[in-house]
Amino acid sequence: MKTRLISALVAAIIAIPLIYVGGYPFYFGVGLLAVLGYKELLDLRKSHKELPKLMIIIGVLCLTLLILENFLAPSIEVGISYERIILCFILLLMPTVYYQDRYSTKDAFYLLGITIFLSITCNLFIIARNRSLGLFVYLLSVPILTDTAAFIIGSLFGKNKLCPKISPNKTWEGSFAGLFAGTIGGVIIYSLLVAKFSWQVIVITAILSIIGQIGDLFMSKIKRENEIKDFSNIMPGHGGILDRIDSFIFVCLTYFLLMLYL
Repeated sequence: MKTRLISALVAAIIAIPLIYVGGYPFYFGVGLLAVLGYKELLDLRKSHKELPKLMIIIGVLCLTLLILENFLAPSIEVGISYERIILCFILLLMPTVYYQDRYSTKDAFYLLGITIFLSITCNLFIIARNRSLGLFVYLLSVPILTDTAAFIIGSLFGKNKLCPKISPNKTWEGSFAGLFAGTIGGVIIYSLLVAKFSWQVIVITAILSIIGQIGDLFMSKIKRENEIKDFSNIMPGHGGILDRIDSFIFVCLTYFLLMLYL
């Protein structure tokens, strides 16, 4: 428990100033986050073979290229362009012909997939922060409140397993408690930091809380399939970068998807 608290404190000391200041320090932090997440997914040896070092470097370059495109933009509509995505397709897929068995098409699509996944996600982190500090705090608060309430209530009162084959410790009681806390707390934070209260915000926040929990289970499924407990041990007691931002990733993706139609 002591190690877990110290890790959380160190992470907060690093993350809070970057989020508060925004701008280039925040962009750098998001870029570093993406590279660490990229390494964690590359370390999943059951998902792919060992990749050529040159292709790993090209993947990092593509990741950075996509994350920082239009990084000053406050809107998803002017985010990542087709031109850069197509360039990444060419750079990451075509070398399979040269490497042959050392870099299979399966490996290439895996590398392309994690690059696109992380770059779009982290680009949206930047867009959210560019819109406003309040919006970013709101989006971050929903999974934090959901996960915290789900853990506490699930530990104390949980009896009915939510998804035992993927995450044995999660319960329906904890899930509903997380949904309640994430929705109520998220709506309060939205009303204080972003805009006035509306019934629409309640619905959106509830959806974000649910999707965040499903996203958490998805990332747990990846770990289960690779027979690991955590993505890494970069944060002792907490696991890896992706262990900490798994729900937040899907909350951000879902929020911006909803905003395109609402």
